[in-house]
Amino acid sequence: MYPELSIDEFLARLASSAPEPGGGSAAALVGAAAAALVSMVTNLTIGKDRYAAVQAQMEQARARGEALRAELVAAIDRDAEAFRRVMAAYRLPRETDEQKAARKQATQAALRDAAQVPAEVVGLCEEVAGWSQVVAEKGNVQVVSDAAVAAILADAAAQSAALNVRINLGPMGSPAEAEPLWGQIESRLERIRAARDHALRIARERIG
Repeated sequence: MYPELSIDEFLARLASSAPEPGGGSAAALVGAAAAALVSMVTNLTIGKDRYAAVQAQMEQARARGEALRAELVAAIDRDAEAFRRVMAAYRLPRETDEQKAARKQATQAALRDAAQVPAEVVGLCEEVAGWSQVVAEKGNVQVVSDAAVAAILADAAAQSAALNVRINLGPMGSPAEAEPLWGQIESRLERIRAARDHALRIARERIG
């Protein structure tokens, strides 16, 4: 649905009073842009004699970049769908004790799913950030700034997605579920920040 819209149409919908798409879908889109930049650097490196020694690694980076981009594009709609399920659960009747119990169960399940999608986006962005380091170090120096931008965007997308994880974990009221997942997210964010900083440092060194 949303990936088929033009950029202007998507942004108009994002800016509107419609409840979705929201920050989670925007985070997935930014992550997809980061993955696309990884692919761009590889496409401008592969086939050039100067970089013959890294062709195999660039081809691997391109394959993963394209796969990650596809997964992140799919997450744009998946995040919006998860949010719709949360809203549907909150709208369930709660007049009787049975209805309240059913509503609570449905809400908890919907919130769990709504936290899972952005959590997966964080994981995908961690891999994008890792590949951005590779292409920053070994890709075509003329586009090393694009490799650094990929790292920056991967970090921004991951931080944004993490906020959506956090806001959906809160109402669940289940520390046994929330704390381990959030611990994983924080570890991923730390590694992504390190990858971002490394890619930026390499880019600055190669640019001179």
